[in-house]
Amino acid sequence: MSTVSTSSGSPATGAPVPPVAAPQPSAEPGPGRRPRTTRLRRRLRRARRRALVTSVRLGRRALHLWRSSLQLRVGAITMLVAGLLVVVVSLVLFRQISDQLLGAKRQAAVDQALRGVQYAQSEVSGIATGDAASIRTTLTRTVAGLQSRGGSAGDFDVVMVYRSGDDERSAVSRSEVYPALPGDLHAEVADGAQAYRYALVPDAAGEEVPTLLVGAPVPTDARSGESVQVYFAFPLDQEQESLEGIRSTVVVTCAVLTLFVAGIGVLVTRLVVDPVRRAAGGAQRLAEGHLEERLVVRGEDDLARLASSFNAMADSLQKQITQLEALSQLQQRFTSDVSHELRTPLTTVQMAADVLHEARADFDPAVARSAELLCEELDRFEVLLSDLLEISRYDAGAAVLDAEPQELRGLVDRVVGGMTALAARHACELVVSAPGAPVVAEVDGRRVERVLRNLVGNAIEHGTGQPVEITLAANRTAAAITVRDHGVGLSTADAQHVFDRFWRADPSRVRTVGGSGLGLSISLEDARLHGGWLQVWGMPGAGAQFRLTLPLEGGADLISSPLPLRPVNLRLPGSES
Repeated sequence: MSTVSTSSGSPATGAPVPPVAAPQPSAEPGPGRRPRTTRLRRRLRRARRRALVTSVRLGRRALHLWRSSLQLRVGAITMLVAGLLVVVVSLVLFRQISDQLLGAKRQAAVDQALRGVQYAQSEVSGIATGDAASIRTTLTRTVAGLQSRGGSAGDFDVVMVYRSGDDERSAVSRSEVYPALPGDLHAEVADGAQAYRYALVPDAAGEEVPTLLVGAPVPTDARSGESVQVYFAFPLDQEQESLEGIRSTVVVTCAVLTLFVAGIGVLVTRLVVDPVRRAAGGAQRLAEGHLEERLVVRGEDDLARLASSFNAMADSLQKQITQLEALSQLQQRFTSDVSHELRTPLTTVQMAADVLHEARADFDPAVARSAELLCEELDRFEVLLSDLLEISRYDAGAAVLDAEPQELRGLVDRVVGGMTALAARHACELVVSAPGAPVVAEVDGRRVERVLRNLVGNAIEHGTGQPVEITLAANRTAAAITVRDHGVGLSTADAQHVFDRFWRADPSRVRTVGGSGLGLSISLEDARLHGGWLQVWGMPGAGAQFRLTLPLEGGADLISSPLPLRPVNLRLPGSES
């Protein structure tokens, strides 16, 4: 048979062809491919992140539900307390049952062992100590006799041991028992005492069974150094089955009792919580302006009295609020009507006063001075009337905000320019601090200028000639302007009333700037109309500082202010400079 060989040359020319190497797997990943382990790590990180976010959300929901539901809290606490109480009682009860069951078994086993020792003593009293066959026969016969006697403790196995020095012979009713005897039990019985132990002894199938082992020495006429011991092994499988059944019954009973008590707690809580929830809902609707809201009264118990009290309170509130609304409307109408009615005669009187004021040079000095005083007081009356009209518009909810982007540094400069003459009369310097970048906010320029004029005018009047510091600052969401004076200052009680209408810190003090006593009240309303804050800090002898905070965008909510309300470089009265 011929062997066909394969040539490496070309079939056509016979020229040798270079061998083609088999493609080897690339050790480095190709471009655009990621190692599988890297993708797996990223997936694991995303999965852990999602699991963390989910667990946080669930925890927040559970916490919110726990805080918002009284019924859930009562049910959970009742279940926890009832469960702990039932578990403790069940453990104590199960322990007592177990102790009594095992105690009765142990007492019966000990009594049976004592009778067995007496029988064994009669059987081995004449044992031939030197004859191994006789010893083995005697021990086997005795074990068989003990096994056939039975007793009240139930089934048992017997082990008899004969010791003579280091020599030991044994006879057993079942071979698995003797190796399972504890060493401390051997030692205690060897010392001449009766003892018992609980141990795991293999049964005929090799499974370990809880067993009560009772051992005792057998008195004999043997020589010194020789002894006979007998051991009884009482399986506790029946007792174990009984305890398992009792344990299962106790567990089921505990669970049912706990759920039953928790159900009672939830039911009782619901009977109380539902009327409270209805009362809370009614109170919320009442607070929202539904003055006709009332609760349904059922029965004559405490909850019915709560509903009756709530309805009585709602009736009283509705009556008082209706009266207050009527009084407020009457007061607003009176203020508005008086202000409008006074406008025409005031204009006429002011025109006449202007004529007298221009001709005062032709009058006697006393009459000329009276004309000047008349003109000044009419100007103050004009300011008061304008402020009253403005307050009436706020009270009627008719104030309208005409907001547009404004550069706040320009507003501050205009206010400072208008107050320069007043500051000069009081020998007061106006100091302006502002950032280099423009601060633009959507505000009503007329109202913001009015607020700043009121604040700067008050600072000049109460600054006792000290410099008045005006500071402008801004952050990403808000702009703030502070007006700081170093005059008499304000106490904590004064700061709480400084925005009240017609309020003065010192009623006996004569105003030098003039005003209606409504300037700060109108300023506060102007700030609120912008969605901003107007706040004050003061300390007696250390001056005061007002802070106006406005959102940069109209309608935005304020979170913080770019400037602190309390001055940073504060020098307390009496401190050294």
